[in-house]
Amino acid sequence: MELSELIRTRRSVYPGSYNDRPIADQLIEEMLEAARWAPTHKKTQPWRFVVIRSEARSRLADAIGEVYTKTAQKFSQITHDKMRSNAIKSQIAIAICMKRDPKESLPEWEEVAAVAMAVQNLWLSSHEKGIGGYWSSPGVVQHLGDFLELEEGERCYGLFYMGYYDEKPEDSERLPLAEVVRYFDR
Repeated sequence: MELSELIRTRRSVYPGSYNDRPIADQLIEEMLEAARWAPTHKKTQPWRFVVIRSEARSRLADAIGEVYTKTAQKFSQITHDKMRSNAIKSQIAIAICMKRDPKESLPEWEEVAAVAMAVQNLWLSSHEKGIGGYWSSPGVVQHLGDFLELEEGERCYGLFYMGYYDEKPEDSERLPLAEVVRYFDR
């Protein structure tokens, strides 16, 4: 697939759509390799990834459920169960984390942007391989540091769920360029 087609056809594919087909370790490595080649100002390379697979997905589901139960302002059993099931239905969950440059040599938003670009590379690479992906960022992720064994200065920004799927995702639309671009010629 051409890059422009990959970009235009990439979609969120939710864990409820995943089948049981396992994702080969080699493919996981290839996708993470694509992620680490994202642009990074001053080469801080702030992205960090924690790959959660096999039985660890059940432990992730339990951790998410416990954190949600403790921190939810308005507990919803439906939300609780859905967040837990995302981890279990996925073949792989990747915690999207960032380690802030200890020197703070650039604004934090630039490092967050670099992490987002790494996720875009990961997402495009997974799409190219026919693997669905979904970046979930529930509030519970900020409380998963112990589970994820985050180091000092690291923070979790979400979970990237992945799995093969059978049904084609719905088409999407974007605003026309005329609505999002202005040209200054002088």
